[in-house]
Amino acid sequence: MSNKAAAPSSKPTTIVAPKSTPPRPTPTVSTSASSKMHKRSRSGCFTCRLRRKKCDEGSPQCKACKHLGLKCEYKRPVWWSNNEQRKAQKETIKNIIKRTKLSEKTSQASAAGAESPPGLSHSLPTSATYSDATARTRAVSVDSQYSLEYDFNQPPVQETFDLYHPHVFTPQFESHLHYQPYPSTPYEVDIKTERQMFVNDVPTRRDSSISTFSTFQPPPSHDSLPPLPEDAWVQEDIYEAHGHLFSPPEEGLDFNFFDFSHGPPHPSQQSVIQVDDCDRPLLDHFIDNVLRLIFPILEVNQHGSARSEVILPALESNKCYLHCCLSIAAIHLKSTQGIHGEQIDSDIMRHRYATISELCEALNRDTDHIQILEATLGMIFFQCSVGRPDDCLPDIPWHQHFQAATSLVRKLELPDTLAHGNNSQMHPPFNMTLTSWIDILGATMLGRAPQFANTYRDKHLSASTSGLCELMGCEDRMMYLISEIACLEALKLGNVLDDMQLCEHIKLLGQQMDLTEPPMGAVDLPYSSTGAVRPKQLSRNMTAMFRVAARIWLCSLVPGSSKYDQSMMDLVSRFAALFEFIPSGPDGFDRSLVWPLLIGGAHSTNSSAFRHVFADRIACLGEQAEFGSFGRMVRLLQEVWRQSDEESKMEERQNVHWRDVMRQKGWDFLLI
Repeated sequence: MSNKAAAPSSKPTTIVAPKSTPPRPTPTVSTSASSKMHKRSRSGCFTCRLRRKKCDEGSPQCKACKHLGLKCEYKRPVWWSNNEQRKAQKETIKNIIKRTKLSEKTSQASAAGAESPPGLSHSLPTSATYSDATARTRAVSVDSQYSLEYDFNQPPVQETFDLYHPHVFTPQFESHLHYQPYPSTPYEVDIKTERQMFVNDVPTRRDSSISTFSTFQPPPSHDSLPPLPEDAWVQEDIYEAHGHLFSPPEEGLDFNFFDFSHGPPHPSQQSVIQVDDCDRPLLDHFIDNVLRLIFPILEVNQHGSARSEVILPALESNKCYLHCCLSIAAIHLKSTQGIHGEQIDSDIMRHRYATISELCEALNRDTDHIQILEATLGMIFFQCSVGRPDDCLPDIPWHQHFQAATSLVRKLELPDTLAHGNNSQMHPPFNMTLTSWIDILGATMLGRAPQFANTYRDKHLSASTSGLCELMGCEDRMMYLISEIACLEALKLGNVLDDMQLCEHIKLLGQQMDLTEPPMGAVDLPYSSTGAVRPKQLSRNMTAMFRVAARIWLCSLVPGSSKYDQSMMDLVSRFAALFEFIPSGPDGFDRSLVWPLLIGGAHSTNSSAFRHVFADRIACLGEQAEFGSFGRMVRLLQEVWRQSDEESKMEERQNVHWRDVMRQKGWDFLLI
């Protein structure tokens, strides 16, 4: 949420790595010598240099990396300076190349047309499939009693009754050599689905999704058909020999996972949103440009549900929610398109005031609690996606809005609903899941315990879900432990525990965190062989970043700890190495990792690899790195680093806490 800053500035947010690699001079070779000796370039990409292959130094990608589907890196990557990381990177590149080569061979085999891949209805091969000319020209059946080749001594063929043609008997093809089972290459088919949304008969943004169907799983059986043996569907010899080349199929997604406040998911239908003509551009801008920024992880897990099941129904039926979204759209317009003046500020404040007025009236009536909660959560959470850090328009702090939200949550008895939803048939309420995310991470901003910490503790003990992983990407049990760490820090700040008790609690929480560690190799690239993002793998990678950040935060609670301790620097280095497994750029997921980036960055030193990698990620994001919670987090880290680096130059290695810097600057950010 935007707040007054101490020194507003319109200067764009940039982070420069502490030490940059100086440009390398291009080697020159004489004309006569070039015909006799090989010219070896040292300015090729690091991927080709690791593979010891010639690089054409193409921009933005060389031909070799582009052809093989590899990440082309001209800037010195983190893994280049470490032999172990080099070996791991080389193995990763080899696996990607193998997958690419196998995909090419499969596509070439399909294009040849000799044998088309089996579909859902399997056709037996005909005589035209084989190379025996006699079989193709013979007019009568091989086993016909009127053929010269017919063996009269063979046992009679038992006729089989066909369910679909009662008067026709099915011949026994299996008895002939030509009709023996033949191996087929497993394959995947990508189906692209496009959806166009209309608002008041006006076409808006078009969404598309890609679904992958794989022959590695047998089709569903039917009562009228004989069962298909699995070893005939999955070719064991091919899969076992090349199993490491195939990405495992993703687990099925439950599109009815959440209990939405507007009812269960329904087929897409036309939305009718009543809005004044003067506000029509703001509504269109919100739907086309802002909506996709709000729930990126939910969009990956359940494509289109954030738009069709959460936001558009609320815009139709909740006037307070509509004013909130129009205010957010005006803020986004002002920050992204550089619009300044009284008109845009008037639009922001007009709709912000209308939202507050509607909320107050509804609270006085003590009705429409679900609609009030929706709008209140929107005012808190939507601000995390828009606005610049230096926006100084007056606004109510987020935690004051959240106090009203918590009272509404208790009035609706949502914590009890969530606590009793410990079986697989219960669906967590969407509004309670969003409240939990704000509650847990928002408590770390204030140094307090979460409002519903007891509920999260019960959910952790019962090993049940709250929907946090499906909504935001981090596994639920990891978020429950972050809630426990927030409670422990609140006790420390309140001087409730002595040092011995504090260390004992830290040890116990560390042991609980050890139980959440995944097996070796669980963190991997989140892309399938077709280039689509695998939601489950992405969640595992994001959880790994939250886990390391939580360890850093937990270690910082140890009395006398410092970010210059070797153990702390090792954790920060481990955290920086996980960037490789998170997609970057405007379509990546860095903006969904604001909290772990804040914790890891605040404990990084000037020579840490984190700062170099973080600068590269900001450059990939472009102007999107300047907006929302990510832009505010970058501004905060800049100030923390400036103060801590100045003290380190004076040989006073003291910890500069990011929360103290926020108080000094008068910043009241919600960095989630």
